Amino acid sequence: MSAQNSAGIQTLLDAERDAQKIVQQGTSSMCCCHRASANTYSAREYRTKRVKDARNEAQKEIDDYKKEKERDYQKFDKEHSSGNQKAEEDAKKETDIKVKEIDDIGKKSGSKVVDQLIAAVTNAKPEPPRK
Repeated sequence: MSAQNSAGIQTLLDAERDAQKIVQQGTSSMCCCHRASANTYSAREYRTKRVKDARNEAQKEIDDYKKEKERDYQKFDKEHSSGNQKAEEDAKKETDIKVKEIDDIGKKSGSKVVDQLIAAVTNAKPEPPRK
């Protein structure tokens, strides 16, 4: 029986050594600030914390990238929309000038047009339709 107990104890010692190696490998890859806290965390808690940290870091990088691209877009939009504003102002000036010309012509010959319309209505010469 003592041989069986000795073999069982040896198996337990081997398992403990293997576990210690695994723990050492896990803590050797950690930086010094995490080694101290690794003893208080289980391996699962440590992995969970690392995953959360990685997600937070990735989200921060995404937000920074979005801000950078938004600034680039605003700069691009500002540069290219200024030409549109200039074109709009020029078109508005041209339109105002043409509307003024039409108004002037209407004021000059407006009474003639009214007289011609009245004459056409009062001097109507009806003709039968042609077949």
